[in-house]
Amino acid sequence: MKLFLAIRIRGITGVPPEMLDVLNRLNIPKKHSASLIPDNPSMVGMLKKVSDYITWGEISRDSLVALLKKRGRLEGNKRLTEESLKKIGFNSFEELADKILTNGKVPPLIKKTFRLTPPSGGFKGPITKHVNEGGELGYRGEAINQLLSRMI
Repeated sequence: MKLFLAIRIRGITGVPPEMLDVLNRLNIPKKHSASLIPDNPSMVGMLKKVSDYITWGEISRDSLVALLKKRGRLEGNKRLTEESLKKIGFNSFEELADKILTNGKVPPLIKKTFRLTPPSGGFKGPITKHVNEGGELGYRGEAINQLLSRMI
């Protein structure tokens, strides 16, 4: 199963309430937050609807492991560590990443939203244009992994 990573690029100023509702349903309520989205028609439709505010693409296993290690949080905002993984039934971050990739969703005790930093070196294009126009918004495929590595 394919798994998308959606990263919110733009803030809340001037966003219609309907779009805010979709962004909240995708678990990306704030700028520079990310969420893992399963590849099914309804979710892809929601991603396309808010493509003027987010960027998304297929996340690789290595990027998912790095995201979980650095930015993973448990409910209650505690860091995700090797010890806490053992308590919830996983032996390593790799095992957790494999389970997420096969099931298409994050286990219940782990937060679904990942807080990221702005990308080191900044965005390479304007955040008001889509990728195919030389900007940062919309679907970018495998290139999401490079952006994620700069934001972790």
